[in-house]
Amino acid sequence: MKEFGNIYLIAAISVIGGGLFGFDISSMSAIIDQQPYKCYFNQQPLTSLGQCRGPKTDVQAGIVAAMPGGSWLGALVSGFLSDIFGRKTSIQIGAVIWVIGSVITCASQNIPMLIVGRIINGFSVGICSAQVPVYISEISPPSKRGRLIGFQQWAITWGILIMFFICYGCSFINGVASFRLPWGLQALPAILLGLGLLVLPESPRWLAKKDRWEDAHSVLTLVHGKGDPNSPFVARELAEIREVVEFERQNADVSYLELLKPKMLNRVQIGVFCQIWSQLTGMNVMMYYITYVFTMAGLGDNVLLPSGIQFVINVVMTVPALLFMDRWGRRPTLLVGAFFMCLWLCVNAGLFATYGGPPLASFTSESESMSITGPPAKAVIASTYLFVASFAPTWGPVSWTYPPELYPLRVRGKAVALCTSSNWAFNFALAYFVPPAFANIKWRTYLVFAVFCFCMFWHVFFFFPETANKPLEEVEEIFDTTRPGATRFVGTPAWRTHNERHIAVKAERNELSDHDKYNTEHKDPVPV
Repeated sequence: MKEFGNIYLIAAISVIGGGLFGFDISSMSAIIDQQPYKCYFNQQPLTSLGQCRGPKTDVQAGIVAAMPGGSWLGALVSGFLSDIFGRKTSIQIGAVIWVIGSVITCASQNIPMLIVGRIINGFSVGICSAQVPVYISEISPPSKRGRLIGFQQWAITWGILIMFFICYGCSFINGVASFRLPWGLQALPAILLGLGLLVLPESPRWLAKKDRWEDAHSVLTLVHGKGDPNSPFVARELAEIREVVEFERQNADVSYLELLKPKMLNRVQIGVFCQIWSQLTGMNVMMYYITYVFTMAGLGDNVLLPSGIQFVINVVMTVPALLFMDRWGRRPTLLVGAFFMCLWLCVNAGLFATYGGPPLASFTSESESMSITGPPAKAVIASTYLFVASFAPTWGPVSWTYPPELYPLRVRGKAVALCTSSNWAFNFALAYFVPPAFANIKWRTYLVFAVFCFCMFWHVFFFFPETANKPLEEVEEIFDTTRPGATRFVGTPAWRTHNERHIAVKAERNELSDHDKYNTEHKDPVPV
């Protein structure tokens, strides 16, 4: 079968795996406050107005948390799948599992069946979310890597937006079809993902690791060499990959225990916390449970459409990161995002603490534990939108881009799987934590996340080195003091590492691709 080597096509198809996560987020956030869903899975007495209350607070939290719980396990398993079957095939396996989970979810007759379907869906998302960034990072050129991996987050935002408005449209349907139809339709993107991957090449670095050097050379020729097997850029890249593969075979056996060795531990804690902090920003409050927040802010029966506005903001504000992330660098982007998210969370906490009152009789969930009206309510809505606008171009895309850049080839699949599993472990915890938190500590929930944002700012400042615009093999020099010639940045504090912007800027000014740029600077071919 013919394979296509356009790097943007490769990224566009593979990041549909990220879109699956987005579909799940809004398929719950838009449905959990609808009466057909609440009445079908109702566990509580009716309200004084005769409305269904839906599942109990802790049970609803468990339903939402089932997906990230399954994702945690899927992310861990993905490391083994990826190393054995390849990056592309492991993503295809995830697509098949998603279809199975969607069928079970759509057909759910009770809460246990719904939870099982969501766990299976989560298992799929765990595999795809861990291995899509690895696949893209290993097949893309350095000057475009951040932008291309950032498509993962953009796909998530599109998945959220598309499914939200599907759910909004279905909300006008009477009966169980209002939630079964969206849950069934979410199988379609997984089918497109599985079929689309058939015409994409495998990761050249994974092929090299399996001693399939001719295949690796063919993929590099297709993707980076414009079909020219004698391209100096391709020859140079293949030589670098060969050097790294040989070095790693001589120095380490691959296992999860390798990640706990002293020389690997620093980068492991950086990658793991990059994913953990992305959850502790509080974005889950704004995604899974946004209908609760806007109901407390007085929007009542009109909560769905204003909630959808924030999903539009999420999509639009991710675009600047895709265009400029490699120019901005990873560190400044993360620092700016942490600062502004902390600010807006404090604003929301202050507004609810000062102007908030008891819940209204029309509220149907225990998590809707406060009410706020008038200008303060509008300020809550505005600061919520600003929070999303702060997350979307910063921690959203960078948290997926950064971890795959940190690790050597021999452990990259397992290391990124470990980082992503940390993301899902905290996603699970927070999905379960937020409804009871709103019910019990009310506005202080915002302060909890504000403190996390404050802490992550300083963690990034002191420990996260810059990796933008560096070949994956060169990133090794930041951490590995044993590799021959590894002198650059060794012993340099994280805040002194810098973004090598000259690569991206030169390519942009001369309108050259990485292939053309290399041929311009290196007239003589480098032998393979």
